[in-house]
Amino acid sequence: MIDPRTLREDPEAVRASQRARGEDEGVVDKLLDLDTRRRSAIATADKLRAEQKSVSKQVPKASAEERPELLARAKDLSAQVKAAEVEQNEASEEFDKLFRVLPNLVHPDAPIGGEDDFAVLKTVGEVPSFDFTPRDHLDLMEGLGALDMERGAKVSGSRFYFLSGVGAQLQLALLNMAVARSMANGFTPMITPSLVRPEIMGGTGFLGAHSSEVYRLRDDDLYLVGTSEVPLAGYHSDEILDLGAGPRRYAGWSSCYRREAGSYGKDTRGIIRVHQFDKVEMFVFAKPEDAETEHERLLGWEEDMLAAIEVPYRVIDTATGDLGTSAYRKFDCEAWVPTQETYRELTSTSNCTTFQARRLSVRYRDDNGKPQTAATLNGTLATTRWIVAIVENHQQADGSVRVPVALRPFLGGLEVLEPVKR
Repeated sequence: MIDPRTLREDPEAVRASQRARGEDEGVVDKLLDLDTRRRSAIATADKLRAEQKSVSKQVPKASAEERPELLARAKDLSAQVKAAEVEQNEASEEFDKLFRVLPNLVHPDAPIGGEDDFAVLKTVGEVPSFDFTPRDHLDLMEGLGALDMERGAKVSGSRFYFLSGVGAQLQLALLNMAVARSMANGFTPMITPSLVRPEIMGGTGFLGAHSSEVYRLRDDDLYLVGTSEVPLAGYHSDEILDLGAGPRRYAGWSSCYRREAGSYGKDTRGIIRVHQFDKVEMFVFAKPEDAETEHERLLGWEEDMLAAIEVPYRVIDTATGDLGTSAYRKFDCEAWVPTQETYRELTSTSNCTTFQARRLSVRYRDDNGKPQTAATLNGTLATTRWIVAIVENHQQADGSVRVPVALRPFLGGLEVLEPVKR
């Protein structure tokens, strides 16, 4: 959640952020009214308690004639205190419930608009030209014996699949390369839980507008994660970190699960949009003043990975209406997919400022030793979807696929993935 002081001291900034996101700005006035109600009830209850205490002190000293009136007054004040406390609790509950729905503020430089209103920051690499008709990733991977969508659907339903042979090897190679590179940049590798408690899922902001995309195990009251960002954000919940030596960086390897609610009919062919995939995710706890610099670092590490797999890509500044609930600013890297003749998202990195850490109570001590709320950031380093860009951009006329040089050591030195003879 945002800092309550921002709501009180600069409500117009919150209204402007809501407008930029395409959200209801009227919620700001509702929150301010509830906050006024709550604070007024607190002040009233405190005043009444003080008066009740004063009257109660007078009772032992009062004469027999005065005592009944004082006792009646103390009883009446007690009832008024209880009424003020009820008003305070009701206003606080309404405020807290509404305040948790309020998304993070947006960065002033983020482009205004919806999904198609992003700003292209840079384009890297040349789009490949083929002297043959390129095949899409599904045809290529089936030819390599790397992917089986039909049996995935038979076993688990639509948008599930089996990676087999070089397909499984390719994913493991890609993710192992991501982990190796993350460790070289000071990240601690983590294999994270796939199931989390409601307070952790809610604390990261995933139970708001996109809650329909989250799988829930109702009998256990647990959620399947769609990214290791969630368990990593909760890893230090209710803790005070030592950030004196710099940001705390983790690289989480996890299987990820997404219902993809509302996406029926979109990208149903192949593994671009599926219900389960694997991912290595960077996650950082930092001081708020270091967050923007750290965000640029995360983007740089993502670009290094894209350069390593030798695919053309572009970097976009995501528009305000397409930001997640927790994101202050988000950069996406999109790789060229030849058969679609367009760029598709491979990585995303978000600066969530103190929004998640405030909900999860992750703090650090400032130079004066006083606890302060930390900032959190996240960024994709590799996912199953990357295989799409690799095989399509590096395909050859006979259906084979050239392995990017940096990836070869993780594939036992293999230089070319050859079609399987049937």
